[in-house]
Amino acid sequence: MTKAIMIQGAGSNVGKSMLVAGIARACVLRGLSVAPFKPQNMSNNAAVTADGGEIGRAQALQAMACGLEPLVDMNPVLLKPESETGAQVIVQGKRFATLKARDYGKQKSKLLPPVLDSFRRIGTGRDLVIVEGAGSPAEVNLRAGDIANMGFATAADVPVVLVGDIDRGGVIAQLVGTHAVLPPEDAALITGFAINKFRGDPTLFHDGMGIIAQRTDWAPLGIVPWFADAWKLPAEDVMDIAGKSDGEIKIVVPRLNRIANFDDLDPLSATPGVSVDIVSEGRPLPLDADLIIIPGSKSTIADLAHFRAQGWDIDLQAHIRRGGHVLGVCGGYQMLGREIIDAEGIEGPPSTVEGLGLLDITTTMVPQKRLALSSATYLPTGDPVSGYEIHLGVSQGPDCARAWLSLDGRGEGAASADGRVMGCYLHGLFAADAFRAAFLSRLGKTVVDHNYGSGVEDTLDALATHLETHMDIDRLLTLAR
Repeated sequence: MTKAIMIQGAGSNVGKSMLVAGIARACVLRGLSVAPFKPQNMSNNAAVTADGGEIGRAQALQAMACGLEPLVDMNPVLLKPESETGAQVIVQGKRFATLKARDYGKQKSKLLPPVLDSFRRIGTGRDLVIVEGAGSPAEVNLRAGDIANMGFATAADVPVVLVGDIDRGGVIAQLVGTHAVLPPEDAALITGFAINKFRGDPTLFHDGMGIIAQRTDWAPLGIVPWFADAWKLPAEDVMDIAGKSDGEIKIVVPRLNRIANFDDLDPLSATPGVSVDIVSEGRPLPLDADLIIIPGSKSTIADLAHFRAQGWDIDLQAHIRRGGHVLGVCGGYQMLGREIIDAEGIEGPPSTVEGLGLLDITTTMVPQKRLALSSATYLPTGDPVSGYEIHLGVSQGPDCARAWLSLDGRGEGAASADGRVMGCYLHGLFAADAFRAAFLSRLGKTVVDHNYGSGVEDTLDALATHLETHMDIDRLLTLAR
């Protein structure tokens, strides 16, 4: 019979996603058949699944840790923010609705049945399902209709391990305080706890573990030291992408308000000799960039306005005058064109907006989302590339005649006459080692060979060893049911 355990956090960003991936890999190495599951995620960093839907990028990494292809049932509800108060709701891989936060709160209870259906399917034939919560169960004001934390755990009868982040400070209050505010029936579901991101000598917190155990009656499962190689794993938040300041090749990425599907950057950050500088609002784009990448966006027109408001359009023009290179991916590709036409009001009121004018293309927004895993060829060298498409809009124009990818038998992408401004819709292309080396060599710098995929697999193995050393995996497995 399939067992399950749920990892919840005493706050956001306590490291739940990485812990689930590491525990999953540790259990796989023990010979268990494991699957990840997250009832509800909120992220614009999505992955396209083998069964034709989309899920959170973190669940795709967890699937890799389990040796599985990503499937929509691993993350049945995905919220993709489109504004400060609203998000597109993806249910079992497909668009369900676009809702304001208050309206979504009223709809949550209706989503519990498909969530439970996905949970049952993903567990079929498995030894263990490791479930990841979202945010914190201590947000008891959101308990009604909850499907992300205790609402799911109660409905599915899954025991919970609560994780605290000691790096932020106040971890005893995080855990004991959560126990204090939870309804008794929810607190009873928590069977164990762990401390994550510890720096220094863990023995200094042994008394703290005792205090938490005494006040909560939860089983202590370990103090997990800071995992220094976490930056080598694909990041769920763009600001978690490691920035190396000493790379011979400097890549600059403006952080868009609704940045999406930025996993294109992970292989670049992991490549020796390459630095990736994520530029937040209020900062100019650095003068010494070799390549500026305009990433994907969940709201292209709004992010284009934000791009201009920062003066980045002026910086970009100066970069090109100095001989720099530019790559736009998906929404960034659309921004590089002459015009974006949204006659149907897909991203807001119907409008036509002027693009950055660096590629002679026009993008027309259409309601049908292109969602596909794709294989392509880099035309200048013939190197194979694989990735995914996830976008609204069709781009056409004279510069498309200089397509630089062949995708499913058609030309993909566009380039300026001098080849220094390029764009395409294919995400994930830099994970292909030969292509990445060939593309970066265009910048006139030395490129060091690096096997990105093997590096991620090796890091997952190292993370599993790290958790086997510092966390009581045996006891955690006895808590699962």
